[in-house]
Amino acid sequence: MPAGRGLCARPAGLYLSPSAHNDEPNEIVPGEQAAMNANVLSVSAPAEAARRAKIDLAACHRLAVRFGLNEGIDNHLTLLVPGFADRFYLAPFGLHWSEVRAGEFLEVGFDGRLHGGRGPVEDTALYIHLPVHRLEPRAHCVLHTHMPYATALCMLENPRLEMAVQSALTFYDDISYDADYNGLAFSEAEGERLAHALGGKSVLMMRNHGVLVVGATVPQAFERLYFLERACQAQVLALSTGRALRPIPDAVARATVEQFHTGAAVGGLDRADLHFAALKRLLDRSEPDYAT
Repeated sequence: MPAGRGLCARPAGLYLSPSAHNDEPNEIVPGEQAAMNANVLSVSAPAEAARRAKIDLAACHRLAVRFGLNEGIDNHLTLLVPGFADRFYLAPFGLHWSEVRAGEFLEVGFDGRLHGGRGPVEDTALYIHLPVHRLEPRAHCVLHTHMPYATALCMLENPRLEMAVQSALTFYDDISYDADYNGLAFSEAEGERLAHALGGKSVLMMRNHGVLVVGATVPQAFERLYFLERACQAQVLALSTGRALRPIPDAVARATVEQFHTGAAVGGLDRADLHFAALKRLLDRSEPDYAT
């Protein structure tokens, strides 16, 4: 979303808390950093859970840039603060996603106030993400982007992702379609409307706008975002040939969805976690500062 009025009023520019990096090492040791960033084991200590959550969310921003899912400095990727049901992490507005770091996140409360960090909060981050976090039980992580192929479908009279390629089947009966575009989300009512339009699904295709993807964790939400764009890309490319799509028969689609469910874990580890850990290893080698 383009910048708005700045709901949490602060002077222009980014003013990040000097304490934001106190729990991070001053020097990155590549081997140790890789082990820390890519570890998919569960954590129990609240401080460690918060640190890893911020690392994952920073990685999500960097990976969105790597795969061309970002648009300028706009859109937002947010995550509930571990241990809180009424606060979420948000990058200060004005950062390009390629420079977002774990130590820079704001903690924004459902009361609209900052509970940690310093920096501007863009209006639509509050008016879209806050209601979705508040009203949708699955929305621990909320990703809103204008990624090109999914957004292209949202521009069509019929924006549906057709069940015509295997990657689309992972979204079988898990996409809601918003029928109306109401302009910029500069009111809580519009955010609540979008949350209700999501309807318990993991994906909302937003008419003439973009997409909203939710998940229980950053890896799960990013997995949905990544493969949604890939499926939309395949559909747009197929339609560009001018030839008709050949949908997968519904019975086969349903059976394949069950196969996806039974094969969701490999070696006892969730595929989304394994994929995200592998992607973080790419970042560890090329831009490890994301975790600081």
